[in-house]
Amino acid sequence: MMRTRPLKVALLGCGVVGTEVARIMTTHADDLAARIGAPVELAGVAVRRPDKVREGIDPALVTTDATALVKRGDLDVVVEVIGGIEPARTLITTAFEHGASVVSANKALLAQDGAALHAVAEEHGRDLYYEAAVAGAIPLIRPLRESLAGDKVNRVLGIVNGTTNFILDAMDSTGAGYQEALDEATALGYAEADPTADVEGFDAAAKAAILAGIAFHTRVRLDDVYREGMTEVTAADFASAKEMGCTIKLLAICERAADGGSVTARVHPAMIPLTHPLASVRGAYNAVFVESDAAGQLMFYGPGAGGSPTASAVLGDLVAVCRNRLTNATGPGESAYAALPVSSMGEVVTRHHISLDVADKPGVLAQVATVFAEHGVSIDTVRQQGKDGEASLVVVTHRASDASLTGTVEALRKLDTVRGVASIMRVEGE
Repeated sequence: MMRTRPLKVALLGCGVVGTEVARIMTTHADDLAARIGAPVELAGVAVRRPDKVREGIDPALVTTDATALVKRGDLDVVVEVIGGIEPARTLITTAFEHGASVVSANKALLAQDGAALHAVAEEHGRDLYYEAAVAGAIPLIRPLRESLAGDKVNRVLGIVNGTTNFILDAMDSTGAGYQEALDEATALGYAEADPTADVEGFDAAAKAAILAGIAFHTRVRLDDVYREGMTEVTAADFASAKEMGCTIKLLAICERAADGGSVTARVHPAMIPLTHPLASVRGAYNAVFVESDAAGQLMFYGPGAGGSPTASAVLGDLVAVCRNRLTNATGPGESAYAALPVSSMGEVVTRHHISLDVADKPGVLAQVATVFAEHGVSIDTVRQQGKDGEASLVVVTHRASDASLTGTVEALRKLDTVRGVASIMRVEGE
């Protein structure tokens, strides 16, 4: 039997995502009520600009006093889509303290203070759900946290930022340079006026921290994630990748060590074979590849950003949290029992693609090969082209640690025959 008294929901933020959440709550009210077992009522909307016209939202619900809204005491759920660290952190904590569960899309806050927020939620017997914080509409957090709860996840490898994937895809398919591709992304609305958070990997790093924490039952904070942006990727890198049967993606990679004793989380551009499922992810789409003991290889694919896709994830969480409220239950909280150490990037083992500018004369290749051997880095393939006294030497290694590769490159720079290191890129997805 359906309960007639509505569950009250407050919305913090009413931008692109918040507006879409409010619209769906209104237009799909009957369906939501049937799925939850009780109607849901939008009880208040906190905004910065109250005079802005918001179609479909009763102006009487709009307030600039977010603190007063979350302190009301009669709210069942608070939906936070304002982003950033403050005032979001304080508002979420206050909501818990005054009896509300929280649905959030705030990846930056969760990556930085997720453990503390989970602790407050648990203290007050409330839910903290955040499917929308990673990969937009793609169901990812719930499968990792619930569907694979009985399995052992070993690796999460994914494209989790649509802006960077659009830019790299444009460079790959058209031969455009980075700036040209970025300009196109900006003109089409895929990139912000200031794209730093995307192209320098900050956005993806926050998502990697969240995914690693859930996958490995270990607290992984944003500071634990190695981050490298994609602004130095060139058309020449794509040409080299194509010669290897690869393309280039900005990847978020979360791995359990082979001995199971530690984990790593990192974000950086990487060459990936065209045969890998992630290589075919085009435009602004996201995809995440999960490898586990029992389930094997799983891939989650779909739109990773935008008002409607993100709102879809928010509403999915809202339904789950509201169902819990009706039964006085809570869903899964933080699972950090494994408490595995997070290894540094220097310990990560992978293949590398190194492009060197060298003198075009006899003995250069032997000198370079000697340096690799002295640092314990095995060479897989070498390709050399040159004329007029200058040459390009491309070396692809077998798997080696980042620390070993760093020492190798430092030694190569000291050779008189090496004019410079044009690029270094990791090779993933084998």
